[in-house]
Amino acid sequence: MTDDNQLTPLSDEELAAQEGTALPDKEVVSILDLNADLDLAIDAAAPIDLAVAANANVAAPIDAAVGANVLSVGSEAQALADQGVLIDQGIDADATATADQDSVLDQSNDVVDAGSTGAEPLAATQDAGVVPDTSLPGGSESVGATPADAVSDTPEGAPLPDGTATPAAGAVPGSGELPDPGGLPDPGVEAPDTSELLSGNLLNVNVDLDADADIAAPINGAVAANANVAAPIDAAVAANVGSVDSQAAALAQQDAIINQDITGAAEATSGQDSDIGQ
Repeated sequence: MTDDNQLTPLSDEELAAQEGTALPDKEVVSILDLNADLDLAIDAAAPIDLAVAANANVAAPIDAAVGANVLSVGSEAQALADQGVLIDQGIDADATATADQDSVLDQSNDVVDAGSTGAEPLAATQDAGVVPDTSLPGGSESVGATPADAVSDTPEGAPLPDGTATPAAGAVPGSGELPDPGGLPDPGVEAPDTSELLSGNLLNVNVDLDADADIAAPINGAVAANANVAAPIDAAVAANVGSVDSQAAALAQQDAIINQDITGAAEATSGQDSDIGQ
């Protein structure tokens, strides 16, 4: 039995006759061209000083009793809570909190880059509004030099000091003719190529940021406290839910005798001395 679908290998001549075509280069299109040059100089200082002093007595006796009948017939629920509390709290102490902070922060160096500009500035050798002196050595004026005041103050059409007439408004100097506003472009001049206007990046962003920030936040705090806390809680709950001929009784009795005495002083002193140079 033979298999007609059996693949036959290529011969050397057939393999040599095969040709391949190189794929064209991929075109990389950049929609956004972003160039960011960030030069940051940040001086941050936040010294924190905190003092806490506390004297506290806390007492919280809790007594609770719960009785319930739920969907019961002929049942009885009783809750009895009896609490007797005798609390004596005495504090004989001083709570003193002292926070002294002395901060010396020097953030006066504001130079981000001390580089040079590459060229020295030109000296101002001429005052604004002064017409340069066009006179030659010996006091004679240069040929063709006309004072600016003589031109501006001469009426239109009046002769100038050199014998020429003042040009009319809109006239081309030296031609004596008005310009032609309706002239068409010369057909012999080649029009500019606009085919490359839509090529390249759609958005070019160039960011050059130089920032110098001085941040100083000295924080000083002092807390002092004397406290007596007492919270005796007594509770009794009795309930009949969905019951017939049932009895629920709740009794809560509380006797609390609380004596709280504080002898002392709570003092908080906060002293801050900050010398900040920015």
